[in-house]
Amino acid sequence: MLKTKYFVGDYPLCEHPHPQKARENVFVLNGTWRFAVAKKDEQVNSFDTVIKVPFSPESENSGIANGFALKKDEKLVYERDFELYEDMLMGITELWFGAVDQKCEVFFNSEYVGSHNGGFTPFVIDISKQVKLGKNTLRVECYDETTDSHGARGKQNEQRGGIWYTPQSGIWQPVWMESRRVDSIADFTIKTDAKNKSVTISTDYKNDVEITVFEGEEEIIKTEFLGEVTLNYDFELWSPENPKLYDFTLTTKSGDKISSYFGVRSFGVGEDKKGKKRLLLNGKPYFFNGVLDQGYWSDGLLTYPGDEAVIDELTMLKNMGFNTVRKHIKLEPFRWYYYCDKIGLTVWQDFVSGGGVYNFMHIAALPFLGFKHKDSDYKYFAREEKKGRDEFMQMTDEILHYLKNFTCISLWTIFNEGWGQFDSYQISQYVSQKDDTRLIDSVSGWHDQGKTKTTMRSLHTYYTPLRVPRDPRPVVLSEFGGYSMKISGHVFDEDKEFGYKKFKSKDALQSALKKLYLKKVKPLIKKGLSACIYTQVSDVEEEINGLITYDRAMQKVDTDFMKSLNAELETEANKIELK
Repeated sequence: MLKTKYFVGDYPLCEHPHPQKARENVFVLNGTWRFAVAKKDEQVNSFDTVIKVPFSPESENSGIANGFALKKDEKLVYERDFELYEDMLMGITELWFGAVDQKCEVFFNSEYVGSHNGGFTPFVIDISKQVKLGKNTLRVECYDETTDSHGARGKQNEQRGGIWYTPQSGIWQPVWMESRRVDSIADFTIKTDAKNKSVTISTDYKNDVEITVFEGEEEIIKTEFLGEVTLNYDFELWSPENPKLYDFTLTTKSGDKISSYFGVRSFGVGEDKKGKKRLLLNGKPYFFNGVLDQGYWSDGLLTYPGDEAVIDELTMLKNMGFNTVRKHIKLEPFRWYYYCDKIGLTVWQDFVSGGGVYNFMHIAALPFLGFKHKDSDYKYFAREEKKGRDEFMQMTDEILHYLKNFTCISLWTIFNEGWGQFDSYQISQYVSQKDDTRLIDSVSGWHDQGKTKTTMRSLHTYYTPLRVPRDPRPVVLSEFGGYSMKISGHVFDEDKEFGYKKFKSKDALQSALKKLYLKKVKPLIKKGLSACIYTQVSDVEEEINGLITYDRAMQKVDTDFMKSLNAELETEANKIELK
């Protein structure tokens, strides 16, 4: 397996796991755990190996790998001990999991404390009654059936190849414990208003809360409120061009304290002087120019090796002149979104696809020929299982809840290319009611459900000419490009490669990209194109159409070259004026 350059020590991803909801009393549980594979109904009392959490056993960084594959009649068992001292326990103690694929049961000090279905979303378990001073033991048992469960699986496939990747299982995001006072703030919500340059903070706390807002080191606001407060101030607006963030603290008289931050911005839709609908940022036309990001790493699969890797990759994209990342069919740990907030990249966040085995003719071949199908036909889209549909709605609620406060997230993509699609209009309405601050791409790519039923026309174009169809909605090119170039020694498989158009050299690739961006995409902006998302950030296994190789060792496109192309798109987009 290819290795990245990033060092993974004994305690990986151990920075504060939730910088937007930060308390001091946090104990990160990443590192070495006891590990075993057993039959589903087998009781495991001894362990013959260890694993490095939070890397899945299929990945090299886990210390397992070597072709590891979980069988359908097996489970993964994780266990570790840790010591707790008096100052670590404050009344309410919660166990947090960033993500565990696909289902899990959790035991604390030999007592069952909870479970979770869905392999991509965070979850929290209250262990206040089970936790104790001194030695504690945490045990997690995981089950993963990929397609058979009809649950979320994303790009994982037992028959990996092309655009489908190696399946993984078990714990793959950080695990941590947090303790807070009984009289404390459990949750809070941030909503910003760019037009009035204000921010509204609401909490579930029943008593007065003191909020202090900082600009750098300077304290600019300090006030008390009960339930909700709207802060009016001449806040600088957040954008990729000016990623201005304001730190703040929430403090109760009981001594509970949370550190957080916000950026003031708004997203919307407006009409230009030619009657074309446009996407807006802070009330002005904004061309979302981005890259599709699968979020796979050669030595960690779905888990990045550390903060340095995230910062390097996002900074590379920003330096190339991109302003948007489409996070494709997965979620990341909270810190990834934190760095998008800080560096200044808007995020189009996909929900994670699932359901039964996809029918290629239904979801790919027929749409390519121009046919679309009503997504109330569950069988057509392999969504007959009500349990799977219910789990998708559970995941929807979890995504909207846990990612609600991040400044960078501008758009929710609900379904992609018909994969497990169902009731997209109704779900879009539901999402809009739960979160009216962001844009929604109901159906990205294919099986558009009609001009009155979605907020935008979302196109995937690889083989056919780029165009802007006549449509009353904003038109976005949510996938295009996919140009590939093989760099021997830095590919997953020297004999297999997938890409939409293949090139042999950097010069040939860059020449093709110049033509694509300046001759094909740029003219579409004045015709109504509101966004474009190039495929993709990095190679992933056999799919070698990345701007950088799978091991992140070789950049295929020069930074300044890409920046010059994106600058021309930005100049063209800046000519757009609202009616």
